This record gives sequence, structure tokens and C-alpha cells, in this order.
Amino acid sequence: MGTQAPPENGYGRSNSLEEKSAKEKAIDEWLPITSSRNAKWWYSAFHNVTAMVGAGVLSLPYAMSELGWGPGVTVLILSWIITLYTLWQMVEMHEMVPGRRFDRYHELGQYAFGEKLGLYIVVPQQLIVEVGVCIVYMVTGGKSLKKFHDTVCSTCKDIKLTYFIMIFASVHFVLSHLPNFNSISGVSLAAAVMSLSYSTIAWGASVDKGVQQDVQYGYKAKTTAGTVFNFFSALGDVAFAYAGHNVVLEIQATIPSTPEKPSKGPMWRGVIVAYIVVALCYFPVALVGYWMFGNSVQDNILISLEKPAWLIAMANMFVVVHVIGSYQIYAMPVFDMMETVLVKKLNFKPSTTLRFIVRNLYVAFTMFIGITFPFFGGLLGFFGGFAFAPTTYFLPCIMWLAIYKPRKFSLSWWTNWICIVFGLMLMILSPIGGLRQIILQAKDYEFYS
Repeated sequence: MGTQAPPENGYGRSNSLEEKSAKEKAIDEWLPITSSRNAKWWYSAFHNVTAMVGAGVLSLPYAMSELGWGPGVTVLILSWIITLYTLWQMVEMHEMVPGRRFDRYHELGQYAFGEKLGLYIVVPQQLIVEVGVCIVYMVTGGKSLKKFHDTVCSTCKDIKLTYFIMIFASVHFVLSHLPNFNSISGVSLAAAVMSLSYSTIAWGASVDKGVQQDVQYGYKAKTTAGTVFNFFSALGDVAFAYAGHNVVLEIQATIPSTPEKPSKGPMWRGVIVAYIVVALCYFPVALVGYWMFGNSVQDNILISLEKPAWLIAMANMFVVVHVIGSYQIYAMPVFDMMETVLVKKLNFKPSTTLRFIVRNLYVAFTMFIGITFPFFGGLLGFFGGFAFAPTTYFLPCIMWLAIYKPRKFSLSWWTNWICIVFGLMLMILSPIGGLRQIILQAKDYEFYS
């Protein structure tokens, strides 16, 4: 850019500024998150459902069995309310500065905490969550495909999980090249419908099975320590069931906005719909599953159901489709970050080739880690505690306090502090439970077995 000294009249300076902003605009139009801003409110509904309802729903009855009736129901409902509140804060903060939109989580962080600090606080956590989720979904997708194969054809030759994860990854080597959020809305809609379907299958089939004989609702662990650790770990499971906040600003960025009609209107409508769907997925599965099987429920309720075979096979296929959609939603902000760094910091030319290489490398990376550590779910309980709890439960509250500075001891002040304390407890306690589970699982694990 201009090497000679700018003329005194300042004309050259404004020119180079225009060039710069035109260049930045071109880059923004190329980046996945800011490229198309014509989403409808229902896009935000199903993107949010896809992002939030993980295959974690199926482990909710198991979490309930480790928490017990009272604490279990309390934690489920509390989490639902708190995360809805923090989600509302994120939606409000997206356009609180007139004429500016915070299209990415870290841009909001930078506004709240300062340029450098904001990046250091938000980006590592957001990356842990998004990359972590992608890896877990690689394993989940592979496992569900394997279950589908084993259910449909129980006499076939046993195929290793590794190959199923590869089969699952092959879909993403194609889908990752969809350029932006709006282009994956079809995938996302399918995923949202699937999540509702398999949740309904899970609790419907449980009701059909009826309450088991000699069902017990006490804690399973023989020792007090075991009970306490399981309790912590289950807290983590429930907390991570509500983790759509990492992509919420990125989803809102795709909605058009004018001063008269800001994007928070349609976005909020979508969020409400999404949250109703989430409640319809979570509460029946958690409560009915625990009620029917008591503390003998498996950590994936579809395993407890076993029969009828065709229904379970179908549910597993639904899980696969849903996980395909979720993977894309969580990968999109990561693609955006990688492409931003390559284009803005390292001055690569925005091109299809660049996109092709970067995204394939990312999918290959998540696949490799998934194949190497298939017990990654336990790892998620561990890492998730450090990253999920903050980004979902208390980072939005801290930003809210930092930006809006509500009066001390006012309602807003109290609400935010209660959420922060609750979130901090989750962040400290759930990794403890998760770590113990990893140690127990890793004892008898062999690489690439």
C-alpha cells in the first residue's frame, strides 16, 4: 500500500483509507459469517436447535440417575432458565453500539474487556468448545453408524469403530465446502427435525416398555466418594446439554438489520422457538428415561431400549444425520477464524483453493483425534468444564456487568452475580468428575484397537 509520503492536503490519506475499507469489505463478503445477511427468523430457530440439542440428550437419563430426582430436576430447570437468560443477553448485546454489529463472540469480548484481553479470554475458550464438539461428534457419528450396522445385521463381520468414524468423516469432506451459514441451513433444518425425532423415539419407546421390575432410584455407587464424583460429573453432563452460546452471535450475524428493525427481534423469536423445542427434547427424555429404568439406565438410553430393532436402528440413523448438521454449525465459526487469520494477518488471497485446503485439513484433524481417543466424551466433561461453563453460563453476564454497569444490588446485578456463581461452581466441580471418569476408562484402553 502507498509507500510514498501522502500529500499534505490529506487527499491521498482518505484515498488509501477508502481502498483499505473496500478491501476489508471484500474480505468480509468472502468470510463465512459476514458474507450473507438475508436469513429469516426461522433460520435462527433451527440453527439454534441444531447447535444446542447435542446427542447429549441421550445421556440425560443417566445423568439424572447420578443426580437423583430432586437435584436432577432442579439442575435441569435451573440450567434451562439461566442459559435462556444469558442467551437473551447475547442477543441484546449484538447491536448495542449503534451502527455496529458484533458478529463474533470474540468481537464482543474485545469490546467488553479491551482489544488484547478480549481475544485472550474468549478465543481459547470458544476454540476448545467448537473444536471439542466437532471431535466428539466425529466419535458420536461413528458410534451411531456402528450401532446401526450392528443392529441391522447382527450376524455380520465386526467392523472396527475406526472405519465407521472414517465413513462419517467422508461426509464432512464434502459438506465443509459450503461457504456460509445460510448455505448450510438445509442441513441444519434436517438436523433439527432429527433431534426432535430421536428424542421422541427415546422417551416414547421408554414409555412403551413401561417401568421395569425391581426398578431402583437410589445412587448406584457403593462408596460415598463414588457418589459425590458421579454427582459432579453428571452436573457437567447437564451443563453441556445447553451449550449453543458459542455460535449464537455468529448465527445472529446472518440476519438482516436496520435501525428501525434491528436483528434482535427475529433472532429472539427464533431463540424462543428453539428453546421450546429444546425443552420438548430434554425434559421428557431425562424424566421418562429415569422413571422407567431407574439407576440401571445406560449412559446412552438407546442401549437400554435394545428392542424393537428397527426403531433403534432408525433412531441411530437420526442421530447420525443430526450430528452431521451440528458438526457443520460448530465448524463454521472455526473456519471463519482460520480464514480471517490467513487472509487478514498473513495476507493470503481469498480464494476457493485456500478454503478447500484449510477446511479439509480441519476435518482431517478432527477425524484423526476422534479415532485416536474414542473415549473423548469423558475428556469433554473435563475440558468442557473449563470452557463450556464460562461461555454459556457466566461470560455473557460478566460482559453485561462490564458494559452496562447496572446499579449495585439492583435486580439485574443480583441476577448476573447468581449466574456467575452458579457457572463458576459448574466450572470447578464438573472437571473433577470428568477427570475421574477418564482415569477409570483409560486404564484398559489400547490405541487403535
